[in-house]
Parts: sequence; C-alpha cells; structure tokens
Amino acid sequence: MRVVSLFPYGVCGLFPTGRVLSTPGALGALGRAGQSAAEFLERHLNGDWGEITAIDVDENNFSLKNGYRILSAYNTKTGERVWIITEADRSMTTILLPEEYH
Repeated sequence: MRVVSLFPYGVCGLFPTGRVLSTPGALGALGRAGQSAAEFLERHLNGDWGEITAIDVDENNFSLKNGYRILSAYNTKTGERVWIITEADRSMTTILLPEEYH
C-alpha cells in the first residue's frame, strides 16, 4: 500500500498520533468530498470515534486507557467511508479506505 506523509512529526490530542500518513485512496475520497484529513483527524484525536458501533466505542475507550490500537470510521459528505487507525505504540496514524486495509 502506497502512503503519503501528512504530518511527519505527529499531532496530539487525547493521545499522540506519531507520524500521520494517508493512502492515495483516502486522499481521493476526501478531495471528492471537499473535506480535509485534518477535519477527521481532529475528531479522532478528541475521542469522537465517528460512525462505529457502541461495542467499538467501548473498545476504543479501553484502548485509549490501556495503550491498544484505536480505530475511527467516518463518512465523508459524499458518503465514502474513511478509517483512521492509530497504532498501539502511537508511532503512526493512517487514514485509509476500509478496502485498503490488509
């Protein structure tokens, strides 16, 4: 998977992001919607996990406190789904489309 570095030094909110990367597919979806990665990244960093189930919200809250991977999912204005995943060690956060996840 090819990725583009958006914020090489990380951004902080409730947790550090590490290096922030995005796939070309996610950047394309954001561009088609006229939205920025920063809009969704800010939500992710502030504990707004987006359009996920209550069980996934509980899992993210547990992961936040215990140092596990955090996954948020958002729908763009055009209805395309974008995921944001912050790794457990907080070294990297990736913005991608669900179908790009391997």
